[in-house]
Amino acid sequence: MIFGKLLPREGNFFELFNQHAGHIVTAAHAFALLVKHYNDPELREKYNQDVDAAESAADSVNREVNRLLHITFITPIDREQIHSLINTMDDVADLMQDAAETMALYDVRRMTTEIERLTELCVKSAERLKSAVSLLHDIGDANTAAAALKTCEEIDQLETDADRVMRAAMSKLFREEPDVREVIKLKAIYELLETVTDKCEDVAKLIEGVILENS
Repeated sequence: MIFGKLLPREGNFFELFNQHAGHIVTAAHAFALLVKHYNDPELREKYNQDVDAAESAADSVNREVNRLLHITFITPIDREQIHSLINTMDDVADLMQDAAETMALYDVRRMTTEIERLTELCVKSAERLKSAVSLLHDIGDANTAAAALKTCEEIDQLETDADRVMRAAMSKLFREEPDVREVIKLKAIYELLETVTDKCEDVAKLIEGVILENS
């Protein structure tokens, strides 16, 4: 009994998940502002830095979760689920940063309606991801588990919408853009943004798995 009391139990994993999800949303909103104000170099740089800061904060949470995994004897959900969930969430933040950096590195000159639409879907996906993550601490409750599953379905639909937008964007790009360099630049941005929604869907699937095993 004394030995059991001395063992680290549970840690603070759910709160750390919530913090990380919050940083993802912050990164997504900063990226949306970057797109909105892209023609203003000063604002563009400011919001690029905001994306970087949010991604860095998410990295710190990721490191803390992985540190806790090594010292916590009893975790609230399966250890592998925790590891997969936080690392996949971190991929979302990384991709937001990658998209912002790619715009700068490729010297993208203009935003397109397709970038704006994909960005909107990324923001919605990030917000729904945060909502789903916030419910994990109470998935033993049937209503909470059902709400989380519904939110995961919404994330899946957003990914489907993003896939549809990207296919249409690629078709338009290759049919209407005469500059090969612009084709290469915009294709890279479209793919990165669609992959953000893919990764949000991956997080949703992991959450569904946690719910099915623990509710």
